[in-house]
Amino acid sequence: MTGKIEKMRKDALDIFKASIAAVNPQAAVRNALKREGDVLTVGDRSLNLADIERVFVVGGGKASAAMAQAVEEIVGDRVAGGMVVVKYGHTAPLKRIEVVEAAHPVPDQSGIDGAGRIIAMLEDLGEKDMVISLISGGGSALLPQPAEGMTLADKKQVTQALLDCGATIHEINCIRKHLSRTKGGGMAQAAYPAMVVNLMLSDVVGDNMDVIASGPFVPDKTSYADALGIIRRYGIEGGIPGHVLSYLKEKAESGKDSQDQSQFFAKVINKVVGSNIIACRAAESRAAELGYSTLILSSMIEGNTTDVANLHAAIASEIARTGHPLVKPACVISGGETTVIIKGKGLGGRNQEYALVCADYLAGVSDNIVMLSGGTDGTDGPTDAAGGLADPATVARGKQAGMEIDNYLENNDAYHYLEKTGDLIKTGPTLTNVMDIRILLVD
Repeated sequence: MTGKIEKMRKDALDIFKASIAAVNPQAAVRNALKREGDVLTVGDRSLNLADIERVFVVGGGKASAAMAQAVEEIVGDRVAGGMVVVKYGHTAPLKRIEVVEAAHPVPDQSGIDGAGRIIAMLEDLGEKDMVISLISGGGSALLPQPAEGMTLADKKQVTQALLDCGATIHEINCIRKHLSRTKGGGMAQAAYPAMVVNLMLSDVVGDNMDVIASGPFVPDKTSYADALGIIRRYGIEGGIPGHVLSYLKEKAESGKDSQDQSQFFAKVINKVVGSNIIACRAAESRAAELGYSTLILSSMIEGNTTDVANLHAAIASEIARTGHPLVKPACVISGGETTVIIKGKGLGGRNQEYALVCADYLAGVSDNIVMLSGGTDGTDGPTDAAGGLADPATVARGKQAGMEIDNYLENNDAYHYLEKTGDLIKTGPTLTNVMDIRILLVD
């Protein structure tokens, strides 16, 4: 590895860390929620706490415990209690709010128990009570409460089938909402007629509020027919339990989607407090400080990971050869969330898969190029890595370790390849989550 490449790798990691720091969940909540005496301000709305008997805090997602810390700090002794459900290892010390740890991305019994207790808490509230809801990425899996006739095993099977076929987060959450008591506004119905302040840290492309954690307090824009259509489009009927398909068909034919549920959302304030574009802008600012010309390509990139990786690598080559669309040294930043179509039995995640595809593209080129992709939550797929790096010598390091990259690509085994080449990124849980950040450096 040359001295130039080594410096660029350090710069890429520096830029990535700056992007994560910019979406700190506590800072995001403090920016959106303020209190002066009995006046609680949410964005441009002011609420009088003197009219509120009890304030309960609930939530779910990888960042919800850190968000809850800020709420305890702001709302103080008016917090009567509450509960948030987080991914294992994503806890934070709280004084008045209970933290429950559960599994992600495939739900477990701990998540079901936690979600059930939250629903019971919400159903006990009256019109003079207030709920402060804290929702972040991962909330869909962490707040599972199967609909009538569904089981945890059903939820796991459906979720895994959707992950394996490469369905987008919008599509996955559409189906989750129609198999759940918590999602698609289910928690808003449970909390009615209490006042609800729902603060969300977005981990979905476009920041659609009904898609973030499948919208526990947001009206559902999708239908049972939409859910059925997604399953049929991917041809995964065989991977979905028969009674689940029957349930969706029955609901779609019953006209349930046309029922007016607007009353449940009349006292709900929904606000996105953090998103991927904020992280991208922070990365751009740090790259400029390091001397790079910069470009944010998009914060809304999705699609097949392999295709996205090859496109980004082609942009890097274009900059290296022609100086377009940026002069060197250059930094191109993008965000969003891609999907991996699972064909092998290896270990990895979309960010590591991206890095491995980029490594294959860059193998042996003479240009100074470094590419990085990382999850802002610090966990990529079912691994302890946030993502990975790639440079023109990654494949050479792999061969020195006795590995052929094609074998690892075919087996979706990016983790073990990048581990041996020294290209894994490990940050540990960051307690935030606004999808992924990709950084492309050319010098």
